[in-house]
Amino acid sequence: MALSSSSLLLAAALGGGIILVLRRLMSSNVRAAASALMRGKTVIVTGANCGIGKATAAELLRRQARVILACRDRGRAEEAARELRLEAGNTGEVVVKELDLSSLRSVRRFCQEVLKEEPRLDVLINNAGIFQCPYMKTEDGFEMQFGVNHLGHFLLTHLLLGLLKSSAPSRIVVVSSKLYKYGEINFDDLNSEKSYSRSFGYSRSKLANILYTRELARRLEGTGVTVNSLHPGIVRTNLGRHINIPTLIKPVFHAVSWAFFKTPEEGAQTSVYLATSPDVEGVSGKYFGDCKEEELLPKATDDLVARKLWDISEVMVGLVK
Repeated sequence: MALSSSSLLLAAALGGGIILVLRRLMSSNVRAAASALMRGKTVIVTGANCGIGKATAAELLRRQARVILACRDRGRAEEAARELRLEAGNTGEVVVKELDLSSLRSVRRFCQEVLKEEPRLDVLINNAGIFQCPYMKTEDGFEMQFGVNHLGHFLLTHLLLGLLKSSAPSRIVVVSSKLYKYGEINFDDLNSEKSYSRSFGYSRSKLANILYTRELARRLEGTGVTVNSLHPGIVRTNLGRHINIPTLIKPVFHAVSWAFFKTPEEGAQTSVYLATSPDVEGVSGKYFGDCKEEELLPKATDDLVARKLWDISEVMVGLVK
C-alpha cells in the first residue's frame, strides 16, 4: 500500500531524529575530548551574531575566552552579545565591534581599533560568509561572494598578523565548505564580469579560502602562528536566505532540514576544535571536517595557483600597487 506524503515526512523525520541523536552523542564526545580552557585568551569571530559564528562564540565563552564579535550589523551583534552573556553567566567576556567585510575601509578601521585596544590576539576565526546571492558588488567593486568570503578576510588577516605573531602560539581558523569541489579559480574573470553563477561563485570563494590557507601556512612557518581550514557540514542557518524555495516545498524542506542538517552548535564544533584543541597544536595548512583532517582535491592543493591567487589578492585589496 502506498504511503501518504505525510507518512513519508514522518518517517523521514523519525529516521533523521535518530541520526540527529547519534550525531549529538558523537559531538558531545568531541567536545569533551577538546575541552581546553581558554581563560585569558582573546578570540575574534567574524559573523558571530547568528548561526555557526554565534554558536562558536558561545562555546568559547563556556571555555572562559574573551570573545570579540566582529559583525556588520552592530544592533544585531549587541543583541547576540546580551544573549551570550546571559547564557554564559560569569564565564568569559563578550566584546562587540563593527566589521563589514564587503568594505575594505571598514576592515581597515576595525583592524586599527583592534591594534589600538587589544594587547594580544590568540585566535582569529574567519567565519562570516555570504551564500549564493544575486550578482552584486561590494563597496570596492568586487563580486560580493568573492569580496566578502575571500578578499575581506584576506585583508583582515593580513592586518592582524603582526598581533597574532606577537601573541604566538596563536591560531587562524578559516571556515570553508565542501562545495569548494565545484569551484574553479578563473584568473581571467575573478570578478565574474563575463559570467556569473550564484552556486559557482560561492564554490569559487570557498576554494579560494582553502588555497589561501595553504599559502598562508607556508608563509607562517616558524612564526608560531598556525592556520587551518574546515567545512562545518550542512547546517541549519540563515546563510541560505538568498535561495528561493517554492511555498509548496517549504514544509518538506523544513522537515528534511530538521531531520538531517546539523544544528549551529554541531556545525561549530570543528571551528572550536581547531581554535582550542591541544591535538592540533603546531598543525598548519590542513583541512578538517567533523574534527578530523580530510584529503583535498588536487585543485585545492595547487601551490602555483595558491601563490598566484595570493599575489592578485594583494593587488585587489590595495596591499601592493
